[in-house]
Amino acid sequence: MKKTTFLIVGKHAVLEALKNPARKIERVFLTEDAQKKLNRENQNLNLFKKTSVFYKSKKELDNLCGRDETAHQGLVAEVEQLEEITLKEFVINNKKDNLNLIALEEVTDPRNIGSIIRSAVAFNIDGIIVKERSFPFKSKLMYKSASGGTEHIKIFKVANINTTLKFLKAKDYWVSSFDTSAKKDFTQHDWKGKNILLFGSEGFGIKAKTLEKSDFKFRVDMNDNIESLNISNTVSVVCHHIFQSIK
Repeated sequence: MKKTTFLIVGKHAVLEALKNPARKIERVFLTEDAQKKLNRENQNLNLFKKTSVFYKSKKELDNLCGRDETAHQGLVAEVEQLEEITLKEFVINNKKDNLNLIALEEVTDPRNIGSIIRSAVAFNIDGIIVKERSFPFKSKLMYKSASGGTEHIKIFKVANINTTLKFLKAKDYWVSSFDTSAKKDFTQHDWKGKNILLFGSEGFGIKAKTLEKSDFKFRVDMNDNIESLNISNTVSVVCHHIFQSIK
């Protein structure tokens, strides 16, 4: 049975997908201007020999992408979803001493999710746990914002965040929630070991019932001029610090 395909857009998203041997690419659409720019940037155009390439005008790509406001940069690819392993399989098979997973509860904005994926890849996070029902896995905006990061990290879609946290705690993972009302700054913690970094929704934070699963509650210290950071900025700050502290 042929798998469902969807479109991803943007130079980095498309090129990283083409480099990923695990990603099935059905077709690539690009403008002549985009190809000329790739030539000037010395990009490896041999990547395009692996799939069917169709040249289109910018207007044709605009129409192909529909009303989505994501800038395609003259590059669009029709792809299949990556093959996935389950979180349970990952936990059983991974033997690393230091391991960090991000868990997102009700984070739904595709741009924020894409930025979180990008930061997670940049700072060696081992995977991202998302609620399957609210994860926009076909979003062009998410792939564009991730800037190719989706090809370099495992994303575990689960039915229930609370049940997942309970399972991970039983496997010796520490759950650390990030909440503006927490009293301890996260930089005061020893991040060695197996950690779940739990972040809540853009508007409402982490649910009270989910917070109960936390072993630790942390805040990100900042001055009084700003009440809080955007969720993707918060994740980036946290991941960078942990990356530096366990190198």
